[in-house]
Amino acid sequence: MAASSNSSLSGSSVSSDPEDYQPPIWKSYLYQLQQEAPRPKRIVCPKEMETRPKYYGREFHGMISREYAEDLLRGADGSYLIRESQRQPGTHTLALRFGPQTFNYRLFYDGKHFVAEKRFESVHDLVTDALITLYIETKAAEYIAKMTANPIYEHLGYTSLLKDKMVHRMSRGRTDFRKVTLVRDERISSPVVRQSALKDTAEKQCSYEKIHNFKVHTFRGPHWCEYCANFMWGLIAQGVRCSDCGLNVHKQCSKLVPSDCQPDLRRIKKVFSCDLTTLVKAHNTPRPMVVDLCIREIELRGMKSEGLYRVSGFSEHIEDVRLAFDREGEKADISASAYADINIIAGALKLYLRDLPIPVITFDLYPKFIQAAKIPNAECRLEAVHEGLLQLPPAHYETLRYLMAHLKRVTTFEKENLMNSENLSIVFGPTLMQPPEQSALTTLNDMRQQKLVVQLMIEHEDVLF
Repeated sequence: MAASSNSSLSGSSVSSDPEDYQPPIWKSYLYQLQQEAPRPKRIVCPKEMETRPKYYGREFHGMISREYAEDLLRGADGSYLIRESQRQPGTHTLALRFGPQTFNYRLFYDGKHFVAEKRFESVHDLVTDALITLYIETKAAEYIAKMTANPIYEHLGYTSLLKDKMVHRMSRGRTDFRKVTLVRDERISSPVVRQSALKDTAEKQCSYEKIHNFKVHTFRGPHWCEYCANFMWGLIAQGVRCSDCGLNVHKQCSKLVPSDCQPDLRRIKKVFSCDLTTLVKAHNTPRPMVVDLCIREIELRGMKSEGLYRVSGFSEHIEDVRLAFDREGEKADISASAYADINIIAGALKLYLRDLPIPVITFDLYPKFIQAAKIPNAECRLEAVHEGLLQLPPAHYETLRYLMAHLKRVTTFEKENLMNSENLSIVFGPTLMQPPEQSALTTLNDMRQQKLVVQLMIEHEDVLF
């Protein structure tokens, strides 16, 4: 099959300048096998069955034995019928002839027909998909086992098209970091943290890796895998698609795809409740723009506001801000003319951080920070917190660093806003740290440690980050 015709059939998410990109050569062997697969042949019951369920047709033969069903199907490849089980009355079995044998599957209906995970509108579609799968897996078992051995992914398509964009982003990240390092190097004074504080941070600042968010997908029309270039066979749920970038691959190939997802803004439906790394990669920013814009507005007109972050704004207005960000992104108007009460903006920032599907301090690292807070020796405790910070995903680390620098500045106006590091840590502890099991008892027991971790990060922001 020609590469030019196959690229349009594949529905690939990849597109680029023709001068820079040669389309992959899609491998058509499995597609040809699907075309050769036996077609369903319904064996019709000659008499009317009063016990026939309304969601089955005349392929239903009532309560007949397995042996009798096999006799009815013998000699007709792809033939099928439905029978009621003699051993378990009320349950139904799909009998399907493929090659020299008859397969019997327990058949279910919940609005759609299924024997396993895939659900079909009709029994005919279910049988069609089963015959395709049986035929391909029988004829090409060895081929399928080896089809991921020479992927096109690393050489063509997705990664090569993003290479220039990533190089530009990485180089820009390193430049920004060098500027920051020159300033920070003079401020780090703790002998406990000095050596590790600069270690690996340049890499962390610019290596915003993200795993793909694969979900089972039904492709309309022929589709080819963008990892191995092989056809994705079957009628429905033929493979998986990354809901963030649109990459289409076989389910088995998805386990081999690198963590290099580049989210497409057209696929990101909202800002709030969106995974933090997904959002920053989609917008090509080091931190979520919600964090930047809210902090900028708060520092412009709210640093002396009494009870900043402790006093709640009107929940309806905070919800309006959330909707504005979801709808308009960085163009959302959060100025004083739109929201005079700065507590609304502070409340929106807290809501954004609280609603992240993975908290800023991730579920995986939560226990490490809690244990760090329990260390009695102050220097060792600070070092343990720092080690935890270095393990955070880069976007989470950068968001936390920026937020802590802001909260440190908030404390410099303590005489006016009455918010010291302890007060702020009480507010932000449960917002930034959430236990993996979401247990109310665990949260209650860990509140003291949550507060202490955030308080340490605020007070030692210049050393820890």
